[in-house]
Amino acid sequence: MTHVEQSERIVPLAEQRRRHLPWTAAFDWLGAGWRDLLDRPGPSLAYGVAVFLVSLVIVWGLFAFGLDYILFPALAGFMVMGPLIAIGLYAKSQAIEAGRPFSLSSMLFVKAKAGGQVLFIGVILTLLMLLWMRAAVIVYALFFGLRPFPGLDHVAQMLFTTPTGWAMLLVGSVVGGLFAAFSFAISTFSVPMLLDQDVDAFTAMGTSISMVFRNLPVMIAWGVIVLVLSLLGVVTGLLGLIVVFPLLGHATWHSYKAIK
Repeated sequence: MTHVEQSERIVPLAEQRRRHLPWTAAFDWLGAGWRDLLDRPGPSLAYGVAVFLVSLVIVWGLFAFGLDYILFPALAGFMVMGPLIAIGLYAKSQAIEAGRPFSLSSMLFVKAKAGGQVLFIGVILTLLMLLWMRAAVIVYALFFGLRPFPGLDHVAQMLFTTPTGWAMLLVGSVVGGLFAAFSFAISTFSVPMLLDQDVDAFTAMGTSISMVFRNLPVMIAWGVIVLVLSLLGVVTGLLGLIVVFPLLGHATWHSYKAIK
């Protein structure tokens, strides 16, 4: 087979997951997620309450053990784990789509087609989150040395009123953006895929990256929606997560089905 013939076969395969969706399709996914949330909302809201309580305990623990300096990286890292934590919400949306009954129990004890691969990807995402948090600490140390973290009451003044603070914000934003883009690409579709198909974790992550980067306009829009709603959940003292997390979980399932 010549190089030209090989290229003719490879290009169509590479284009298989390009859906040519308008960026506004992201709002359609959000609307579909809202409808799933309102379909017997009790289990979804209970799921959201559980996420809120666990998040609250983690934040309390960071302050109790003097680890408040990693609060912001930890909140950012939560977005890495979000797609995995939301697997029960995908299961509810899948059941609604198939006309099957569902319950909070079936959402908490999900039987994924990929079986133990879900746990494996969980380990990978956890390591990525820890690496992200460590990178944030290293960036801080590069600019401020071994200076103790001044506490949340004084961190804004330190960051926004000094050249060093601005430089750290710039570098930290670039580093955090790279971590965010990578984690979003490997996780947003891989976990729904493990629920839906019998594939291994690396195939799911690779496919997720392909699905994201071959549908960039709509996926950028979706990423912005996820970021804005997640920030809304945080600035409401985490209470907003009770609704925001289930909404995004259900909507993510519909994003997967649209691009699958």
